[in-house]
Amino acid sequence: MGMEWIRMGRLKTTKQDGFGVIELMVAGLILVIAALTAISLVVMAIAVNQRNKVDSTQTMLAESIIEQVNSTIIGGGTSGLTDCAGNSWTINTAPGGAALSGSAIDYSESSPPSNYNMRYVVKTPCATTGTTQATYDVRWNVAIVGAPLNPTNSYMVTIGAKRVGSRTNAMSDPSALTLRAITGN
Repeated sequence: MGMEWIRMGRLKTTKQDGFGVIELMVAGLILVIAALTAISLVVMAIAVNQRNKVDSTQTMLAESIIEQVNSTIIGGGTSGLTDCAGNSWTINTAPGGAALSGSAIDYSESSPPSNYNMRYVVKTPCATTGTTQATYDVRWNVAIVGAPLNPTNSYMVTIGAKRVGSRTNAMSDPSALTLRAITGN
């Protein structure tokens, strides 16, 4: 019985084939699609990272102007800020300033008033010998709350920051940032 069992087992076995060409092509196609998907995700992540970097810098610059205006005697004083290229900028806090379009800074204004705008240069490291990363167009407007009918001691400060040379690619370049704050004596 033992010998017949082995012989019958041999008769029932069949030759095993390897992968066919079609199976290999399908597996290769799936691998290529997965690789392209992964590459596109990496490219999108790099673009979003760049956008976040620009957006963070714009926010930091706008907040710096708010702090400078807030720490200065509102309505008549000036303050100063120095960028990474060594440029000194005067920050005027008297009512007036860059043109507004609704509640945002109007960047179509070709010549904003002196001391209500700056071209802030960011370098790495932040020193005159550093590598220039970007230049930002920062503008602000100071308005008396309630003016002209019921003026108060409070001021609406509107600050806009926009990277110079921004493209229209929303994935990598954010639009101009506008911050508004009410401050007063």
